[in-house]
Amino acid sequence: MQPIRMTLTANRTDRLEPLLRRLTGDEKHLPSANSTLDVLWVLYDRILRISPESVDAPDRDRFLLSKGHGPAAYYAVLAAKGFIPVEWLDDLGGWDSPLGHHPDRIRIPGVEIGTGSLGHGLGIGVGVALGLRAQGLLGTRTFVLLGDAELDEGSNHEAIAYAAAIRLPLTAIVIDNQSATHGWPGGIPARFPDWVVSVVDGRDRDQIERALARRHHDRPNLVVATVEPKWS
Repeated sequence: MQPIRMTLTANRTDRLEPLLRRLTGDEKHLPSANSTLDVLWVLYDRILRISPESVDAPDRDRFLLSKGHGPAAYYAVLAAKGFIPVEWLDDLGGWDSPLGHHPDRIRIPGVEIGTGSLGHGLGIGVGVALGLRAQGLLGTRTFVLLGDAELDEGSNHEAIAYAAAIRLPLTAIVIDNQSATHGWPGGIPARFPDWVVSVVDGRDRDQIERALARRHHDRPNLVVATVEPKWS
């Protein structure tokens, strides 16, 4: 099989490139994986309070990849940060490989939830953030990464409304590669009433970092990361 070819922009770390080239066998989901790469790297390199040694720490930050189909970029970042052995990348989707075409929280250290079916990651993220607040872990942050097409799923509208109503300090990151079937007047931000909204260039790591570093303790936070169209 041919390696999964990511579009490596100038600001991408050389550390990721050789890891990405080891992944084969999921070319169908290449656009989905490629669209998330810069956001994932900023999260794990600059934002998240989690390491291979703290994957079970109660006060670790939580990251939930709702956009779980096409997780090749996620696996490359986890390998680069030492959560999984680099050698695992050579067997994506193998019959006994820990790296499936959807991430598996049981088999992959650092993965919080198993996802891939669109629409349930944000609801789980609301539950996680509620649980952390109930335990008094107010310094622990919860991040959920979604694709723009997921916003067509009704479960997300319920999660969005509830998080705003209870002023939950949750951060949702939506990768906008124009793959959604349905449009929405006002674009993606209009789907998140009463959330704090930032729109950034999804390939500009400094912009991404600034948006994700902002903390809003009394309101949920939305970061829309715009990237090239999926079929461009």
